[in-house]
Amino acid sequence: MSKDFNTNTKNNDEWLTPPDIIKALGEFDLDPSSPINRPWETAKKHYTVEDDGLVQPWEGRVWCNPPYGRETFKWIDKLATHGNGIALIFARTETIGLHDHIWNCADAVFFFKGRLKFHYVDGTQGGAANAPSCLVTYGKENVNALIEFQDKYEGVTIIL
Repeated sequence: MSKDFNTNTKNNDEWLTPPDIIKALGEFDLDPSSPINRPWETAKKHYTVEDDGLVQPWEGRVWCNPPYGRETFKWIDKLATHGNGIALIFARTETIGLHDHIWNCADAVFFFKGRLKFHYVDGTQGGAANAPSCLVTYGKENVNALIEFQDKYEGVTIIL
């Protein structure tokens, strides 16, 4: 089983969530891994790399599209401990990280059908991601948001 969570195209670990996904999931209080200059808002409050969102206090409903790579599950662990939020990560079901940090902790997971097209930090759309994606939820409110989300997007929600 692989320990690595992601290898990505162009060695980039900052990919923006398509804005329609954020809108469909509802309002978030905090995005702890936001780009410094973002073309759209993802939450009421943002931490950037300059703030180091991993060490900052998290409050309210959190949206987390963490840096993809070796640090991903540090962000997932913090979200799980916080207990109220949704993360967007690659659905690499063969990784130790997904087994250790998702299956035993999350309240639900939504697996997208097909691959998402993320955006670059300037807002332009990139090509299809190099792996399928999933939304990982912590907290009952977020499970309900995923169930409603499933009505708008093709995929499947698994309640854990």
